[in-house]
Amino acid sequence: MREYDEATLKRLQSVELNILKDFIYLCRKYNLTWFSFAGTAIGALRHKGFIPWDDDIDVCLPRKDYETFLRVADEEFGEKYYIMNAEVNEHYPLTTTRWMVKGTKFREEALKDIDCPLGIFLDIYPFDYVSDDEKEYRRQAFTAWFWSKILILRCVPQPVIAGSGWKVSLAKAVCRFGHGALRLFGVSRRRLYERCKKAMMRYDGEKTGRLSYLCDTNRFWNTIRVEDLYPLRQEPFEDVMVNFPCHIEKMLEQMWPDFMTLPPVEKRKNHYPYELEFGDSLGQNP
Repeated sequence: MREYDEATLKRLQSVELNILKDFIYLCRKYNLTWFSFAGTAIGALRHKGFIPWDDDIDVCLPRKDYETFLRVADEEFGEKYYIMNAEVNEHYPLTTTRWMVKGTKFREEALKDIDCPLGIFLDIYPFDYVSDDEKEYRRQAFTAWFWSKILILRCVPQPVIAGSGWKVSLAKAVCRFGHGALRLFGVSRRRLYERCKKAMMRYDGEKTGRLSYLCDTNRFWNTIRVEDLYPLRQEPFEDVMVNFPCHIEKMLEQMWPDFMTLPPVEKRKNHYPYELEFGDSLGQNP
């Protein structure tokens, strides 16, 4: 893992924390349900703030509140931030939204070749209801996950795969071939995204007993039962109180069973950027 110098990382974290504060302001103003998870939750529980080497913040909203946020964010903060997702720009390869600071640049190595602007951001995940029937849930999860990976393959010309050796080289070659084939046959990025979103939202309007974001590395990581999600609880994150599922520990254990233990140095990952510019953003409260 490439490492930030301490001053750059602290400045980046400060900017991201200010984005989070604006996000919380909008959610309160419009009475939107939101919570955090993943590395942000580990940071809150283990460090009362950022994981020391981490460089992003993850937040989630149920689909209805997610769509409302995207609308009001443009109305309220359109001069300060811009929204990037696959609906705004078909070259964006993910099924999440990034709420980015205008005038900044933040482009990871993995996304260095995609044709859309990328800035310092808050990562926003839509959570959808998933089936209570285990067989149907697994079918839904695979379908959404599959189309999300094909979307990435279509959008990203040069995959970044950690490791070395012939297996990694072969995987990269297969990905390059897949990207070339999808491009040659004119497979629509928009259509791939729509197929994925349709699978994610298969139970939209039905309040099942579970919600999930199905398009992560592991499609089962983020599934949570309603009784483990609500009522939300708050934990300190730097100088902000952040919402988390009431049993966030169960969710984290699905990803990292020993999440309260510091990982060895070689496994401390972040999104060290290929390109980073702060622009006029000083990492200070407006």
